[in-house]
Amino acid sequence: MTNVFKQGLFSALLIGFSYVTHAIVPAAPDLSAKSYVLMDFDSGKILVENNADLPLPPASLTKMMTSYVVSAEIADGNLKLTDKVHISKNAWAQNPLFQGSSLTWIEVNTEVSVEDLLKGVIIQSGNDASVALAEHIAGSEDVFADLMNQHAVRLGMTNSNFKNSNGLPAEGHVSTARDLAILTAAMIKNFPEEYAYYKEKWFIFNGIKQPNRNSLLWDESLSVDGVKTGHTEAAGFCLVSSATKNGMRLISVVLGTKSKNGRKVESKKLLSYGFRFYETVKPLQAGKQLHQQLIWMGEKEIVNLGIANDIYLTIPRGKAKQLKARYVVEKELEAPIVKGQLVGKIFFTLGDENIAEYPLVALEEIKEAGFLGRLSDSVSRWFGSLF
Repeated sequence: MTNVFKQGLFSALLIGFSYVTHAIVPAAPDLSAKSYVLMDFDSGKILVENNADLPLPPASLTKMMTSYVVSAEIADGNLKLTDKVHISKNAWAQNPLFQGSSLTWIEVNTEVSVEDLLKGVIIQSGNDASVALAEHIAGSEDVFADLMNQHAVRLGMTNSNFKNSNGLPAEGHVSTARDLAILTAAMIKNFPEEYAYYKEKWFIFNGIKQPNRNSLLWDESLSVDGVKTGHTEAAGFCLVSSATKNGMRLISVVLGTKSKNGRKVESKKLLSYGFRFYETVKPLQAGKQLHQQLIWMGEKEIVNLGIANDIYLTIPRGKAKQLKARYVVEKELEAPIVKGQLVGKIFFTLGDENIAEYPLVALEEIKEAGFLGRLSDSVSRWFGSLF
């Protein structure tokens, strides 16, 4: 192989994607809430935020983490939806006189399935069902809270600390809008079957029919399929919501509004703004050849390059035609190359702004050439260095 064909190892490629015409993006709405965030599910991009990392009492939004732990236990094979849970006096007597306390109305010394208790946690926001599951899984609420916090750390919820499974007031029991958005995204991605419970509008248990407190589920102007409400005097009225439109999923978190209607109205403002003025595109697909690069000392002269995971970008609606990708191989490639090996980066720009970068990887294995092949490339490299 001559050095002439080894030229251009550091060159970049530019590609553009044309979808729609320009559009103006107005300022984000200013909400009457202590903290809020709007995040795209696929890209993880934060579209709107205010005090997103302010630790606040999460009230019954805590039960999202409770259900996440239950789902993780099911996924790990430690628990089944059909398993029966013994209802202790402690679980049955969960502060029924506490102002605003919500219950599934389980009865002491009965046996209730994990599925019914999980629905009680999610749909009815049952404090009693939360404690029953916590005791069944971990033996006590304290140990279960430790499980909750371990999962929070793994998910990157850096400003959350859980003291109980139901969200009743406790010193140091806090979370943030950003952390709750991260939790919601993980729940949707990792446990879609259990997440489906969050869109159910009613649940009947023990002869008592109760509605889902997320009133956005009844709003026909939005395709909301979750997530959870919360309220205590300290937390105010809170709502985590997720909705889809035209293949785009958004997650909104609104903490500390003044009323039930307020949390609904403010959440709807965020979701409507995101769907109206942003779009999420998938410019590159995992495993698809994006570039071919010459390689030294290999059994093959060219290696196919691409990305290991699908890439999603959330950008202002109408500006997709300005989106460009630049591929850079950071150094000369030399065999052996393993599949998935990092070889460079892909940089995305929108107009004059750099908006994201992702790893560029080898899509195939390239084994080292035999002695004569390596010798030929060595001579070509030496010869090329003379010019």
